[in-house]
Formats: sequence, structure tokens, C-alpha cells
Amino acid sequence: MPTFSFTSKSVLETAAWAGKLADLLRPNDILALDGDLGAGKTAFVTGLAEKLNVKGQIASPTFTLLRDHEPANEGLALYHFDAYRLSGADEWYELGFDEYFEMGGITAVEWASLIKEALPARTIHISLERAGDNNRFITVTWADERQLQATVE
Repeated sequence: MPTFSFTSKSVLETAAWAGKLADLLRPNDILALDGDLGAGKTAFVTGLAEKLNVKGQIASPTFTLLRDHEPANEGLALYHFDAYRLSGADEWYELGFDEYFEMGGITAVEWASLIKEALPARTIHISLERAGDNNRFITVTWADERQLQATVE
């Protein structure tokens, strides 16, 4: 599986990088986001949503579990999940959330490692780690032929 890593030096840089990644995404892509509290998962989704031009305010869906953002114009919807409060993949399936993987939009799951058994092999994995006050070390792993590393060149 291809992998690349880089360091983001600010929240704005993380969001801007997510916007570049959005240009390479396809319908039904799944983004599995992992990192500690404050690592930049929601900042990433904010940049992604801005580039996708979706409706609604971007905020972590910690208590609602899902924020469903329709495209403002033609484009892709964004299904923004937070798996932090789920007991695991079984609860994910019980709630029917796996159906969103095939609804034609982009699915972004924060705390995705908590439901890793439910994630298809095609999932794009993004790990965000604090590397100082503002820096984030970001690692991306994916399974297809796309050249996602071009987003940092």
C-alpha cells in the first residue's frame, strides 16, 4: 500500500492540504481519520468541506455521530462521522452507517480506528499526530493507483 508523510505547520495548512486532497477524491471514497484530541481531524474535514463546497457548518459530530452535508451545487456530499462514542464496528453496523459508504459522496470518519473492522480495503487512512504546538505529522496510506502524495508537492 502506498504511504507518504509530511509535516503541517498550522491548522490553516492542514485545511489547505485537505482541499488539495479533495481534488483527487472520487464518489464513495472513505477517509479514516485518526489522532489524539486536538490533532487536527476536524480542521482537516473543514478544509475538505470547503473545497467540496458543501452546505452547513463544519463541526465535530461527537455527540450527533454524523453530520450529513449536501453539496451546495453539483458535486459530492460529505458524510462526516465521529466514531469516538461508538462501542465498535458492531454498533456501526447496527446504526446502518456502513450504508453511507455506497451513497456516492465522501465519507470522513474521525476516530476511525475504533471501527476498523467495518472499513473497506479501499479506505484512505490519515493519521494526524501532534509534533509541537502547531505542527502536525500527517501520514496517508491508500490502496489504489492514485498519486495522493502529489498533494504535498
